[in-house]
Amino acid sequence: MTVSTSPGRAPAPAGTRRLVRTLYASAFCDEFVLLYPVYALLFADTGLSVWQTASLFGLWSLTGMLFEVPSGAWADAVSRRLPLILGPLLTAAGFALWVLAPSYGAFALGFVLWGAGGALGSGALEALVYDELDRAGQAGHYARVMGRARAIGIAATMSAMGLAGPVFAWGGYDAVGAASVLACLAAAAVATRFPEHRTPSGGGERWSATLRAGLADARADRSVRGALLLVPAVTAVWGALDEYTPLLAHDTGVAAETVPWLLLVIWAGATAGSLLAGVAERLTTNGFAALLTGSALALAVGGLAGTPAALVLVAFAFGGFQLATVLADARLQQRIDDTGRATLTSVAGLGTELGNLATYGAYAAAATAWGHGNAFALSALPYVLTALLLAGAARTTAATARARRRSRRSPS
Repeated sequence: MTVSTSPGRAPAPAGTRRLVRTLYASAFCDEFVLLYPVYALLFADTGLSVWQTASLFGLWSLTGMLFEVPSGAWADAVSRRLPLILGPLLTAAGFALWVLAPSYGAFALGFVLWGAGGALGSGALEALVYDELDRAGQAGHYARVMGRARAIGIAATMSAMGLAGPVFAWGGYDAVGAASVLACLAAAAVATRFPEHRTPSGGGERWSATLRAGLADARADRSVRGALLLVPAVTAVWGALDEYTPLLAHDTGVAAETVPWLLLVIWAGATAGSLLAGVAERLTTNGFAALLTGSALALAVGGLAGTPAALVLVAFAFGGFQLATVLADARLQQRIDDTGRATLTSVAGLGTELGNLATYGAYAAAATAWGHGNAFALSALPYVLTALLLAGAARTTAATARARRRSRRSPS
C-alpha cells in the first residue's frame, strides 16, 4: 500500500512511500505475537492463582501509566524513532523471561518490560508519522494511513491467534515464546527504517522541561484541550470492552469452540472501521457525534439481544468506535504543535489508560449484578454522553459564528 493521492496531484514522494511501508510492516510485526492467546494459560500452568494473574495485569497497566507521559516528552526532546526501536526490544526481553524462567517474579518483570516498551511507542509513533507526512505535504492523509496501519495490526493479531494453536501443539510454550520474541526483534529492526527529519525540541534540556511546555500549550488553547480529551473519551471504554468479548460471545449459548469464530466477526468490524478512516476524515463535529450515537445504539442492542446473530451489531459498534478512535487521533495531531506532539499524544494515551481502569471496575460491577449483555449495553452510555457534548459544542460554535457575521453586517 502507498499513500493515495487526489486526481491531478503528483505521486507521493519516495520518502513518504518509505514511511508508509515501514509503518505497515511495523504495525504487523508489533501485533503478530503468538503468545497473546496463550499467555494466560502459561500463568495457570505455572501454578498462578486468579488473584496473582490479576495482580500481573494491574502491574502491567500501572507500568504503562507511569512511563506513558515521560516517554512521550523524552521522544520530543531526543528522538521519536529511538523509542520505536527500544520498545520492541524491551518487550522481547520480557517474553523471553516468561518462557525461560516461568515464575511469578519472571512474569512480573516481563510485564514491567512489556508495559515500558508499549509506553515508549505510544505518542512517538503518531508524532513521527504525522510530522513526516506534514513535511511531504501529505498531512491530510494521516487518518487514512493510520487507519490502514491499525487494520493491518488487527489482521496480524487474528493471524497470530490462528497460528498459535498449531505452533503450540508442535512445540509448546517454548515455540510460541520464541516466535513472539522473533516478532518483537523484527519490529525493532523495521523501526530502524523510519525516516526522521525533525530536530529534537529539547536543545539539551531535560525531558521534564519538554513535558511542562507541552502541558502549557494544552492549557492555553481550548481547541487542543478539547481534542486531547476526545481521544480517551472515544478510545477508553471500547478498548477495555474487547477483553470481555469472549465472555459476551459465550453467554449467547454457543459452544466454547465457536467463540473464536464469533470474535473474528467482531474484529472484522473493527478492521473495516480502520479502513474507512480515509473516507470519513472530513466528518463534521455533528457527523462525529452521529457516528458515536449510532455505534452506541448498535452496542446496546447487540449486547441486550443475547444471540450469536446480534454480535454482528457489536461488530458494527466496534467498527464505528475504531473509526472514531483514528479520527480523534487525527484531530489531535492537527491541533498540536510539532515540538510537543509526542508529549501531548502520550498525555491522551494516559487518559485512555485511566479510562480503561475505570471501565474495568465499572464493567466488573455491572456484569456481576446483571450479566455481560447488560454490562455491554450500559457501556454505551459514555458514548451517548460524549455525542451530546459534541453536538452541543457544535451548536455553540455555529451560534457564535452567526453572531459574528451579524455584527459585521450591522452598521457602525
